[in-house]
Amino acid sequence: MLRNTLKTTVFLAALGGLMVAVGSIFGRGGAVIGLVLGLVTVGAAYWGSDKLAIRAARAVPADPAQYPQYHQIVAELSQRAGIPMPRLYISPEQQPNAFATGRNPQNAAVAVTQGLLAVCPPEEVRAVLAHELAHVKHRDILIGSVAAAVATGISFIANMAMWGAMLGGHRDDREGGNPVALLATALLAPMAAGLLQMAVSRSREFEADRYGAELIGTGVPLASALRRLEAYAKQVPMDVQPTQASHFIVNPLTGRQVSFANLFRTHPTTEQRVARLLGSPTAAV
Repeated sequence: MLRNTLKTTVFLAALGGLMVAVGSIFGRGGAVIGLVLGLVTVGAAYWGSDKLAIRAARAVPADPAQYPQYHQIVAELSQRAGIPMPRLYISPEQQPNAFATGRNPQNAAVAVTQGLLAVCPPEEVRAVLAHELAHVKHRDILIGSVAAAVATGISFIANMAMWGAMLGGHRDDREGGNPVALLATALLAPMAAGLLQMAVSRSREFEADRYGAELIGTGVPLASALRRLEAYAKQVPMDVQPTQASHFIVNPLTGRQVSFANLFRTHPTTEQRVARLLGSPTAAV
């Protein structure tokens, strides 16, 4: 947990520096604007990441009377993991998937899609929820939330850079940003955002798989669930922004044809995850 806290601190500091550096490309006052944007993004990432993720998934609180098994499973696993029971949500998405969010176990939330409850047998639902509670226990969901906020902020700056390059090309460099630098920023910033998310996400998924399997005593149901979820993700689309994809247990964009989609490939392959869960010698990354 201490390591994840340190990672998050370094990550937030790097974000502030990046915003200032990119902002300086816009000429006089750009660094100040970048600093302000950095502070706003950092604050939003820390205090509002859970709300952003829940809103992006169009999730609503799960009524205990309507979803008693969902509440029962999470209550049992939370007690076993030694963490407070998180708030529970339901997303109307038909693709089977799930995610956890929140800056710490005391402010955590878990959301599952309608599709997950509809197509997965109870033992697989339990395994998926154990994976999500692993994220909560290890406090690493904040890192993914911050990564999503960083990617969103960088993409916003990239759009500003693109408009600056198109509208400011006729101006003298002393009056505004260099159009070539602005265009380069617009093209490279989304790549940086994608690489940033990949760097912080893969190891978290492997560790959450490991602890989730430990929590329920076996990796078999989670391995089966991962295969099922990936198969559905290729057939059933989900309306989610690429910057939010890293929250989910399986990449919800697996079946979507999107420009630069691979830049947001934040999950290890299902084959790698299943191999590790089942103890296969081919599990090495």
